[in-house]
Amino acid sequence: MLDVFKVSLPHVAGAPADRGAAQSVLSPQDFAASWNEITKWDGYAPTPLVALDKLAREADVARIAYKHEGPRFGLGSFKALGGSYAAMGVLRRVLSERLDRDVSMEEIRNGDVAEACAEVTLVSATDGNHGRSLAWGCQRFGAPCRIYIHAEVSVGRAEAMRDLGAEVIRIEGDYDASVALAREEAEANGWYVVSDTSWPGYTEPPRDVMAGYGVMTREACEALDQAPTHVFLQGGVGGLAASVAAGLRQFWGKDAPRVVIVEPDLAACLFESARLGKATAVDIEQETIMAGLSCGEPSEMAWDILADEATDFLMIPDSIVAPTVRMLANAQASDAPVEAGESAVAGLAALIAARQDDELSAKLGLNSESRVFLIGSEGVTDPEIFARIMEGHNA
Repeated sequence: MLDVFKVSLPHVAGAPADRGAAQSVLSPQDFAASWNEITKWDGYAPTPLVALDKLAREADVARIAYKHEGPRFGLGSFKALGGSYAAMGVLRRVLSERLDRDVSMEEIRNGDVAEACAEVTLVSATDGNHGRSLAWGCQRFGAPCRIYIHAEVSVGRAEAMRDLGAEVIRIEGDYDASVALAREEAEANGWYVVSDTSWPGYTEPPRDVMAGYGVMTREACEALDQAPTHVFLQGGVGGLAASVAAGLRQFWGKDAPRVVIVEPDLAACLFESARLGKATAVDIEQETIMAGLSCGEPSEMAWDILADEATDFLMIPDSIVAPTVRMLANAQASDAPVEAGESAVAGLAALIAARQDDELSAKLGLNSESRVFLIGSEGVTDPEIFARIMEGHNA
């Protein structure tokens, strides 16, 4: 069953520091604030932590715990925790200034200031899931929403955002070009960017995005009976990985798991950052099947945390993604099927491939006693793509 995973995965060792970024960039107070707010939202429920026991036996590890984010608020991904929460933060800051008083999260959540929210346009670039989260939040809070998508974002993902009331603008370039255009048009029109990527002078919304993701990490930690030995985290701009790494460090302290970052070999900005020892952008020449990870420029704030916490960086080929999606959906990894999107399985695909390579397993410290934690970051966010994968296609 695992022969398809016998591929060579490029690996570079990180150089974890002890600068305290997991406490300072994202503080315990940041995570506590997001928990206290998001758990009050209508429809909140912890997502499942699935034991992939069948696969753990075949891969010869002690445990694989997979946090399945497909059911999250009916939006299909962990991003529901970040974009909407960051939108609340932006609205709170803007309205407090405009109304000359402290506007509370509760007022925004309950619709008490919906009329004022209607005068604040929020914008972002997205590969799909972040934009859907922002659109959902804007619909709930009464704020106009503009979402910029690049040429390769699927029609289904674009329509999902339009169905939530967002104005969707498709551009010819890649994700990084959509980020640039969103910033440019927001500055020109007095709109407000809600991005999961930080840059010099722009840190509050990305911090709120990462703080929102902390709800997912806390749920998982409270469901585990002991600390994992490893966590495999998908890359992108780094926000998910940095948030989870910081949350694990704060929860487990010195027993926090070894952090392994996984990226598509077609979009490996964090791998290159680790290789050079500084946040580094890469050019994307071909889009990966893992649409949510097709990012060429890391978030500087996220990199600050990963430079402290990440021990290993891996690149995976697209060829092992679809087989991993099918493995989960066909209940070959666990007793029950798990329907996951392409970006959700990056960490799992890398783990399986690493266990087919004795040398790489040794470098990563993987053995029969390893307890591995994974973030299944999305469910089926594009049914058409999922159907093609299940029919045996790679995309």
